[in-house]
Amino acid sequence: MGKIKTFLAPLLRGGAMDKSGSRGVLCALNSKSDEHTPTPLSRGESHGPRFLKFTFFILICLFFGTRLSAQVAATPPMGWNSYNCFGSAVHEDEVKANADYMAEHLKQHGWEYVVVDFLWSYDNPPGSNIGNPFQLRLQDGSYVPWLTMDKWGRLTPQPTKFPSAFGGNGFKPLGDYIHSKGLKFGIHVMRGIPRQAVWSKSPVKGTNGITADMVADTNSKCPWMNHMYGLDMKKPGAQEYLNSLLELYASWGVDFIKVDDLSRPYSNAEVEGYQKAIQQCGRPVVLSLSPGETPVAQAAHATKYANMWRMADDFWDNWKEILHMFDYAKSWEGVSGPGHWPDCDMIQIGKLSKRGPVGQERFSRFTEDEEYTHMTFWSIFRSPLMIGGNLPENRDFELKLFTNDEVIAVNQKGSNPKQLYKKDGAMIWYSQIPDSKDIYAAFFNIGDDDKSVSLNFKDLGLKGKVTVRDLWKKQDVGQYKTSYQQKINKHGAALFRLSPKN
Repeated sequence: MGKIKTFLAPLLRGGAMDKSGSRGVLCALNSKSDEHTPTPLSRGESHGPRFLKFTFFILICLFFGTRLSAQVAATPPMGWNSYNCFGSAVHEDEVKANADYMAEHLKQHGWEYVVVDFLWSYDNPPGSNIGNPFQLRLQDGSYVPWLTMDKWGRLTPQPTKFPSAFGGNGFKPLGDYIHSKGLKFGIHVMRGIPRQAVWSKSPVKGTNGITADMVADTNSKCPWMNHMYGLDMKKPGAQEYLNSLLELYASWGVDFIKVDDLSRPYSNAEVEGYQKAIQQCGRPVVLSLSPGETPVAQAAHATKYANMWRMADDFWDNWKEILHMFDYAKSWEGVSGPGHWPDCDMIQIGKLSKRGPVGQERFSRFTEDEEYTHMTFWSIFRSPLMIGGNLPENRDFELKLFTNDEVIAVNQKGSNPKQLYKKDGAMIWYSQIPDSKDIYAAFFNIGDDDKSVSLNFKDLGLKGKVTVRDLWKKQDVGQYKTSYQQKINKHGAALFRLSPKN
């Protein structure tokens, strides 16, 4: 409230002040034209209680609106996504089962988002694991398979997979269920507007006579999923279409949207369009951009308009892909911060590919050492943490990886993660701890043989005795003066908190 009082002081002394120093002008809403028109106020009116109350109300709204916006993804989002275990074919009961597990075992450690990934409007044939079913056209130009869609050209959940959506309920019943667990609800969406809406000339809600075919960019197509056209954001009605989507999602209680086919190639105008729609929907919503590789040249734009964005294409349980992720992360070093997070993609730990999309049903192919590396790097880099495995099938080891509060604190509370070095099969990343001289340090053996990884404290500006705490083991290792080294298994990692005692 201190900032409000400071800003309000000149108003209390003699009316609103513009840049030129004049007082007594308030931008009021003209009820006839619905435009903002400067309305002069007399000196007496500028001192009047009605003016002061109105001004104070506007400032309160702006203040708390800013606070609300700043709270979206203030730390890297943590949750579960259905894609890596169920592909395009997750069912409502499976989403609820994962929400139940999260509420019972993970919520107290910071995990909160439950995200339904792609093709929730598609009625998968029984037993089919096809991840990207292309639509075909009939003789009259209509599309099959026809996706579940409302009269405004907005895709809605397929009731065969989501029975509670029957009767036009959409995702609201499922969202309500997830919220009742103290969790947050997210969905995947494809960029643009359905081709079937363009064919049927669906009206765009919030416009007068504009239809889907009038806002689509029919030259903008996703190469791996032919259900959508891009939007030409220069055309009247394009922004209104996105506004109508977010209005619908907000009515369902959606807290998170993962927008696919938006980062590669990067579509500046559509990214901005989604964020504008979020701002007017009346609900805080995390905006996640997918897939990668998001161009590093777009870092400033992504930071301004998105909350998280993929650095790479889909990540799977393969050691070579972890090695590549180290390089992607290095290229994005220094970009992350409250409200904007480069994303390493989902966590490939637990039971995967139960219903596609890649390979046979299996527990992660990573070794235990590689899973420690996986979790350690995602944590030190401060990537969003989205579990990809089917949570109810977690074993004790997976649960241990996901519930170590000291490790999770590295992800949620660290600051400015950087690579210290990467050489001779060893690598160290570190991050600062706000309001502390302590430092988080992650040691990685990225070679194919067991080896020692060493750290000279002076390289991190540490002097005097340093207490080393092993965060995975939750125990202090000891005090050291100049350096510390740890023998680490091949493809393994260790994570420490370094506390100088000077």
